[in-house]
Amino acid sequence: KGVVLGINPSAQIVDVSHAIQPGRIDQACFVLASAWPYFPGGAIHVAVVDPGVGTTRRPLAMATPRGTFIGPDNGILSAALESQLRQSANNGRLALPPPLKAHLLAEERFRVHPVSRTFHGRDIFAPAAGYLSLGIPVSHLGPPVEEVAVLPPPEAEPRPDGSLLARVLHIDRFGSLITTARAEQLPSQHITVTVRGRNIQGLSQTYAAGEGLLALIGSGQMLEIASSGGSAQAELSAELGDEVLIRPS
Repeated sequence: KGVVLGINPSAQIVDVSHAIQPGRIDQACFVLASAWPYFPGGAIHVAVVDPGVGTTRRPLAMATPRGTFIGPDNGILSAALESQLRQSANNGRLALPPPLKAHLLAEERFRVHPVSRTFHGRDIFAPAAGYLSLGIPVSHLGPPVEEVAVLPPPEAEPRPDGSLLARVLHIDRFGSLITTARAEQLPSQHITVTVRGRNIQGLSQTYAAGEGLLALIGSGQMLEIASSGGSAQAELSAELGDEVLIRPS
């Protein structure tokens, strides 16, 4: 943030999250995708979960009709793309269709020097955001790139017996478990959700429904596991990646 404000003291900075687990690109992508649509058009979004920092992975800025997204080319920029477009990726790479365009952050004058091999958030991504906020065109940051790394959209896996296999994608600060199962994938309200050996019957409408563990559709239209008045994470000793089985009741 200091780098951005050093370039543009008038920049308005909003922290979306610092609670992403180390190296969890999928979690970061989900959190960014959940947040950016509510920002004004033209906003600049910086997302840095970067286990490949200092390697050959590319630093990018991707311009879209709704804003510009800055981050490593490791799939995190998928957050800016529609699910259907993400599904069309070939071997994890997507050729960007117009009007989307991406540029390599290669122009030395828009970096902090010396550039560290371990802190590109400070030395490459933040200064790019700062200069873009001053009105520098994204094309000035470096040469165009034709394709970007893409993660598939989160969804539960259908199984031959009619059940769905989802996973815990995100755990919020209340200890609720957000899964990869989308609301439209669920067969009905009458389901049994199994996680960490515990069964939850049916879907609740609110976090305050009943006592103990419950399942409901959260604000992001994903299946969540919560605990009324408590923490589902603590009650289940749950972790990211845990399996969640969904069966018709």
